[in-house]
Amino acid sequence: MLIIGATSDIAHETGKLFAAEGAWLFLVGRHREKLAAVADDLQVRGAGRVETFPLDLTELDRHQELLAKATEALGGLDAVLIAHGTLPNQRACERSVPDMMKEFATNCLSVISLVTLLANYFEQQGHGSIAVIASVAGDRGRRSNYAYGAAKGAVDLFLQGVRSRLFNAGVSVVTIKPGLVDTPMTAALPKNFLFARAQTVGKGIYKAMLRGKDVVYLPWFWRWIMAIIKIVPEPLFKRMSL
Repeated sequence: MLIIGATSDIAHETGKLFAAEGAWLFLVGRHREKLAAVADDLQVRGAGRVETFPLDLTELDRHQELLAKATEALGGLDAVLIAHGTLPNQRACERSVPDMMKEFATNCLSVISLVTLLANYFEQQGHGSIAVIASVAGDRGRRSNYAYGAAKGAVDLFLQGVRSRLFNAGVSVVTIKPGLVDTPMTAALPKNFLFARAQTVGKGIYKAMLRGKDVVYLPWFWRWIMAIIKIVPEPLFKRMSL
C-alpha cells in the first residue's frame, strides 16, 4: 500500500489499521523526521515492511519517480491512499493570485497528477484501489472557504470520471469526504460537536477501501448535512454567512 501524505493524522490512523494486518507500506510525506516517526510506529504495529520517500508533492515532475520507487520497493501495488493537503487562509487567497495558485497546486493539481499516473498503472494491472481524501467543502462553494472548496470540488469531479473509466478494469476509486476533523490542520478553528476524531475518520477510510465504496462521507451524518446545503436556492445561499 502506498500512503501519500502519510504524516497527516488521518493517514496515520488509517495506516495503523493496515499495519495491524501485516501490510507492506510505502510512506510519502514532506517532512523527513515526521515521516520516519510514523514509519517506526507502523512497523511496531505490525506492518510487514515500511519504506519512506520524503517529497514535496507540488513537485509534479517527480511523481513518476515516486511511483517507480514505490512499486520497486514493494514489488507492486494493491492500494493507494492520497491524504495530503493544506487548509488555506481564504482572505490571503482572495488578495493574492500566487497564494491562490499555491493552494490549488497542493490541493488539486498534485492530486490530479498522482491519480493520472496511478489510474494508468492500475488499469494495466487489472485490479487495485485508489482512495483520495477530498472534503465536504467541495460540495458547494461557500464564502468562508471557497479557495479550499473549489480545489477539493475539482478533485471530486475528476475522481468521478476516473471511477467510471476504471470500473470495467476492476479498479475501485474511493472518494473520501470528511467533515470537520480535530487535527493540527484545523487547530486554529473553534471546536464544536461536529468535529470528529482522526481515529474515527481513519477507521471509516479503512472500511471504505476494503469494501470498494464509491463515495463516503465521514462521519456518516455529513452526507445529510451536505444534502441540505446543496439544495438551498442560490438567491438564498449567497446571503448566508457560511
